[in-house]
Amino acid sequence: MKLDRSAVDYTPATVGDIAKRAEDRGYDGFWLAETKHDPFLALAGAAAATERIELGTAIAVAFARNPMTIATTANDLQLLSAGRFNLGLGSQVEAHITKRFSMPWSKPAARMREFVLAIRAIWHAWETGERLAFRGEFYKHTLMTPFFDPGPNPHGTAPIYLAGVGELMTEVAGEVADGFLCHNFTTERYLREVTLPALARGRVKAGKTLEGFEISGPVFAATNDEEIADVKRQIAFYGSTPAYKAVLDLHGWGALHEELHRMSRRQQWTEMSELISDEVLHEFAVVGSPETVTAALLDRYGDVVTRLSPSTNVLHRPEK
Repeated sequence: MKLDRSAVDYTPATVGDIAKRAEDRGYDGFWLAETKHDPFLALAGAAAATERIELGTAIAVAFARNPMTIATTANDLQLLSAGRFNLGLGSQVEAHITKRFSMPWSKPAARMREFVLAIRAIWHAWETGERLAFRGEFYKHTLMTPFFDPGPNPHGTAPIYLAGVGELMTEVAGEVADGFLCHNFTTERYLREVTLPALARGRVKAGKTLEGFEISGPVFAATNDEEIADVKRQIAFYGSTPAYKAVLDLHGWGALHEELHRMSRRQQWTEMSELISDEVLHEFAVVGSPETVTAALLDRYGDVVTRLSPSTNVLHRPEK
């Protein structure tokens, strides 16, 4: 079991210190979310400030970019970190892609599958010198002259992780990725009853099993009242999003989504968290002291995930 540290509130100027502290505390991985800053740029600073810890994006928004730009940036970070980089990608939701990034949206699972295959085709061309000839429904990459070809990466290609909640995207992750990034808005029941079977179906399509496939559990954990309040706000925010309604539906909480969605349209962000009962909180989060939370996380997810990335950073590190 690997224990990771993730960061949302960071700046390119501070991220090096945050990553170094995570490395010094014995964390195995350091992952950055794409929120207010570009995680790729920030991880360049983290790579320079650290020596051992794995580095990754969790997530970078794939559809805000294209396979060539991500293939190039990931290759550079793999070089800069001496082989410690993990490329974590997610689709984001339609409104953000079309209204925030002004990029096309269609068939997200099929598009993501092709996106990953295109990245691998680009890397393969650089590794082997073979002609780049990727032609798909959404992306076409057929030009690679020596001037733009970085050649083989001495550290190999970076592992690719995909994030997902819905069954189609999760199945794609099992088929074309090296690992899966569980969304925070996931319960143990949803993970076992929906996520794992979808990943297994994807692995079957690739002629593989889940053996050796990485599953990262970015999970909600809280060790004090302030963290509990923050987790409730996040559960309410994600619960209001139609793309994540299936998680609530599995527990019979579809009506909660409808009310949260209605309130979000009115931007009643503060009031929304008041709808998150203790029952809902404890399905999504592990709550307790730093000592008990670690054991509870391992008890809940230890036989499922290969790495944990709790939302609190005051845990006692579990033994591998």
